[in-house]
Amino acid sequence: MGMGLDEVKYHVAVANRVLAELGLATGVTASLGHASFRVPEQPDTFVVKGRGYEIDSLDLMRPEHMVVCDLEGNFVSGPPGSSQCREVKMHSCVYKLRPDVQSIVHAHPHYTILLSVAQNVIRPMRQEGAQLVRNPLPVYPHVKTVVSDAEGMDVAKLLGQERAILLQGHGATTTGQNLDQSVTGMLHLEEQARINWEARCAFGPDYPYISGEQIDEMTDRTPIRELSHFRHIAESGRDVAGGNLYSYYAWKVSRDL
Repeated sequence: MGMGLDEVKYHVAVANRVLAELGLATGVTASLGHASFRVPEQPDTFVVKGRGYEIDSLDLMRPEHMVVCDLEGNFVSGPPGSSQCREVKMHSCVYKLRPDVQSIVHAHPHYTILLSVAQNVIRPMRQEGAQLVRNPLPVYPHVKTVVSDAEGMDVAKLLGQERAILLQGHGATTTGQNLDQSVTGMLHLEEQARINWEARCAFGPDYPYISGEQIDEMTDRTPIRELSHFRHIAESGRDVAGGNLYSYYAWKVSRDL
């Protein structure tokens, strides 16, 4: 059984707080950006951070602040005086064209914006998030806020089947099967962009980066459970996955909810 609406609102509020906690929505961007999630029991609707709050900051978002919208970007419900976010069409159009996408994040990360304006391709520079930028990401070549249906559809079509799209001088949008994927996707994108910029400053425009072959080496490996020195793990049936980054930050920001 999927999550009910109240549970979705809770998790979307937490995701928006995590964006602030990770430094992806702080300072001049404290009120900018939004995470959303498709309602499992009503997949033609989604929950997103809205606008119109007395204090509009992602780190203060609560479940009761969340707004419900339909796939046309229409306001369905929300707290008194609230409205959907101005770029709701970026969410609604992607959800409409990509039934596989369950979560979307839009944010204005510093280095991602810097490289998009410099028209630098973000290359794989570290293990975490390498697959996300293995191929050059699509770039929406406009700085304007995406508010109309035509603009939202342009972004959604340009995104295609990718997990992320850059918005030149404006940030990025990431997608996922859950809030974990869309939020950590934005974090990994910004980290890759930061190291790309540092490498460019250190080595010039032809700086080295991780190759596709090296990424294949990361993914085409014998599963841990099948290695002889980990046979006790296989025998126990325990999960040997590492700690979940998103779960930690979600726990950290939700202690007052």
